[in-house]
Amino acid sequence: MTEWRNTRKTLQSLQQNEREQERRAQFLRFEIEEIEKAQLHAGEVAALEEERKVLSNAERLRELCTLVYGSIKGSDLGNDDFSPALDQLRIAQRSLSELVRLDHSMQEYADSLAEAIYQLEDVATSVSSYEADIEDNPRRLAEIEERLDLIAKLKRKYGSSIEEVLQRAVDNRAELDTIVNRDARIAKLQQQDEQFRREIGAIAAQLSAKRQQAAQRLATAMEEQLNDLNMRRARFQVAIEQVADENGVPAKIKEQPVQHYACDASGIDRVQFLIAPNPGEPFKPLTKIASGGETSRLMLALKTILAGADATPTLIFDEIDAGISGRSGQVVGEKLWQLTRNHQVICVTHLPQIAAFADTHYNVNKQIFNNRTITQVNDLRPEQRIREIAHIMGGNLTEFSLKSAEEMLARSSLWKKNFQLQLRHPGK
Repeated sequence: MTEWRNTRKTLQSLQQNEREQERRAQFLRFEIEEIEKAQLHAGEVAALEEERKVLSNAERLRELCTLVYGSIKGSDLGNDDFSPALDQLRIAQRSLSELVRLDHSMQEYADSLAEAIYQLEDVATSVSSYEADIEDNPRRLAEIEERLDLIAKLKRKYGSSIEEVLQRAVDNRAELDTIVNRDARIAKLQQQDEQFRREIGAIAAQLSAKRQQAAQRLATAMEEQLNDLNMRRARFQVAIEQVADENGVPAKIKEQPVQHYACDASGIDRVQFLIAPNPGEPFKPLTKIASGGETSRLMLALKTILAGADATPTLIFDEIDAGISGRSGQVVGEKLWQLTRNHQVICVTHLPQIAAFADTHYNVNKQIFNNRTITQVNDLRPEQRIREIAHIMGGNLTEFSLKSAEEMLARSSLWKKNFQLQLRHPGK
């Protein structure tokens, strides 16, 4: 299904207005040409800026070279502006040579000094050569400025670095290829779309047939459950419909010819639960006609039937006892407790037959504290459960009502044990 959606999205994008596609192609060509014409190279900005710095400071560089050379070897012009370091070191060298003749232990220092003189002469020669190569080149400086301006312009338009600008050209080229070859791609995508539609349509038709069968079984099971829940005359129906859509998937429903239907991740069916609570009334959507108590009982019936397949961890039933009394309350309590095998069940009730089936009993009441209404929820101990059930049985606590409540809890406990025993040993 996901592959089909992606294919259709790409296909629709390619099938946009042809004039718009051509405008887009022209725009992409312009950007590609502008970037490629610049012949950018990664790292060239740093190299250009370094060269610009040298050209912009040619005069100062020559001055510095003169100072360095003169300090080491003296001026070639013969003036006395410098006291050459080499002259002083050679005096020291001659003296150190005399020391060595008198004491050979000083040879090491004589060698070091000779090496230092050699290195200084090499520095002076290199600086002199460097100075000779320095020249004023306004034309090259202008070329560098122009090149840096061009790169800055491209970076403002296409990316924060040369690498991003070059990647923009690569991306544009890929998009342009898609537009240029759109006819071939459209034909290929249409073929894929048709294949996906046939495959999905076949699966959707099989799923729809299984839903039809399951709907009949669910309707029968629901009416049986509703009969136990004091809705004996209620009728239940599952309406399954499909919406025609020429852009949908082809499917054959029952004996009808193949048609195209709208399809999503759940298939081609639009499922709705219908109910007729009373004889002579037409079927109507459950959400529109069921009261709060009826809705809770309908959900209880559904959850009872689908308990094994329902992954919902917690079920909450409120006012499920509306319109129920006596034997029906006992049945509702049994069904609610059966759901606890696969779910956590929370039930709000005022019916003792239902409350007696609870594994844990909470009492909810309101109290006024410091002029504020506070709701309290208390977990009841076994003896408190007896008093609470006796209270909702008749209002006043009497020896008879307490005895009846205790017997009701005992009957519920015995029913639970027998039910569990039947599950462990079916047929006994």
